[in-house]
Amino acid sequence: MPIYEYACTKCGHQLEVMQKISDKPLSRCPECRGKLEKLFSQTSFQLKGAGWYVTDYSKSGGGKADKKADSGTETKTEKKAEPAAA
Repeated sequence: MPIYEYACTKCGHQLEVMQKISDKPLSRCPECRGKLEKLFSQTSFQLKGAGWYVTDYSKSGGGKADKKADSGTETKTEKKAEPAAA
């Protein structure tokens, strides 16, 4: 269930309430019976990374080059150790 934040326009009291999405929003402050206003706050859920949706869930064949790199078929070239200059 989501947590909603409210602030009273009359006394400034703030409260958090767990409500279903289908529940009606609160309208009166429990402290002074003033009008409540719903606050919008930042969530802790973040989607990070370039192309998150396109590369992970795309139905088109746009990510074929990425699949080859992930499958391990590419070989890496290693640098040879060079003797230290005197």
